[in-house]
Amino acid sequence: MSRLAPLCLFAFSTVAGAAPVAPPDAGIDGLMQRYDGRVPGAAVLVLKDGQPVFRRGYGLAVVEDGTPVSPATNFRLASVSKQFTAAAILLLAEEGKLSIDDPLKKWLPSLPAVADAMTVRQLLSHTSGLLDYEELMDPADTRQVHDIDVLHLLEKENRTLFAPGSDYRYSNSGYALLALIVGKASGSDFASFLRQRIFLPLGMDATFAHQDGVDEVPARAYGYSEIDGRWQRTDQSTTSAVLGDGGIYSSLDDLARWDAALYDERLLRRASLQLAFSPATKTPEPDVPFYGFGWRINGDMLWHSGESIGFRNVILRYPKQKLTVIVLTNRNDPEPYPLARQIARRWLETQR
Repeated sequence: MSRLAPLCLFAFSTVAGAAPVAPPDAGIDGLMQRYDGRVPGAAVLVLKDGQPVFRRGYGLAVVEDGTPVSPATNFRLASVSKQFTAAAILLLAEEGKLSIDDPLKKWLPSLPAVADAMTVRQLLSHTSGLLDYEELMDPADTRQVHDIDVLHLLEKENRTLFAPGSDYRYSNSGYALLALIVGKASGSDFASFLRQRIFLPLGMDATFAHQDGVDEVPARAYGYSEIDGRWQRTDQSTTSAVLGDGGIYSSLDDLARWDAALYDERLLRRASLQLAFSPATKTPEPDVPFYGFGWRINGDMLWHSGESIGFRNVILRYPKQKLTVIVLTNRNDPEPYPLARQIARRWLETQR
């Protein structure tokens, strides 16, 4: 199929918000009960064979004024963003702007000698051995760090967690550096590249790698944490402005368009998608026997979670069964991965 192929019927149906919100479902509504009412909420989407079979919001996107969650509400994706960062790298590789086997220092030469053996591929698969930038930050400095600040922190550290390529360690540092590489290789900044080359071509008009003062996220959910029995806004932390590892805001409706693009070649070639979805390394993490490029791999399931202050999200994809479950939440707890697995099981069990 051509890269310029039209979006699936579902994508067209949601542009004007025409796709109906799913009617109540006792099973899913029961699982989501704690998100309903005058509390920070959640949005749930189930796609089967490219069509929405469940699509519903619960609770509040903005507690202070009572704005409800809807399928168009934009949540901070946190680490679910990593699949978009990986896709940007793969898109540039297809165009010959870079190679995933390029030495890291070809693009970021200011890194110390310890990075000499690191490659772009290792950043994608969390096998570089880079230090965690969060542990290098000054806890007394309350200013937000950006992707470029991650580079500056790592420039001062001529040490690694392990020899590059010899082990796995989930690395936000690596994905922050990948965002900088996207900028250098494309001649654009990371947020603009995503907007112009991925989001807008796919019809994800309300999706942004959010930069405060640069763009405005429409229908935005704000993050909350339960503190002393009360929900308090905890929308931003000192790391919330880092884009490559978790700075994207999106909605159920826009993520449905993204999911559709992962089944054909409208954005990436089949070989690039196969790279993203194939095991690049083993991991010791629960339910993550392998990691690809921006995707966790567990049997037939491709998935990723995202956690940041005030947000917990997860996307599960079962490509062989043409099933996707997305749960986005604007609260610090609980982790929605078990909920998403329970929801997915209802459709998977009918196919046995």
